[in-house]
Amino acid sequence: MVAACLLTPKRRPSSETLGGPRHVFDSEQLWTVQEGRIVVDLAGENCQLEQGDTIVLPAGAARQIHAATDTRILVCGHSPAIVSVPGEPTPRDTPAWIA
Repeated sequence: MVAACLLTPKRRPSSETLGGPRHVFDSEQLWTVQEGRIVVDLAGENCQLEQGDTIVLPAGAARQIHAATDTRILVCGHSPAIVSVPGEPTPRDTPAWIA
């Protein structure tokens, strides 16, 4: 099943991130920034996205996302999508915003 959701995170201190710890999904996701700006660390490379930009986050690629401003993002992907955090012994399951 394909799932889509609209995320509306607020800017946080630079020590916090929108997407929590560095993590990996077992399926591809497509993120489109509708308002604001985010910084995506994808497999160790930083990419800044602004309104109108879209990024494909491949399955298995480590990522971490930070809202640089108040933001609205459309996220599409496969559901259920299982997320894992490197260094944790077991996957965390499907996040509530996807299910």
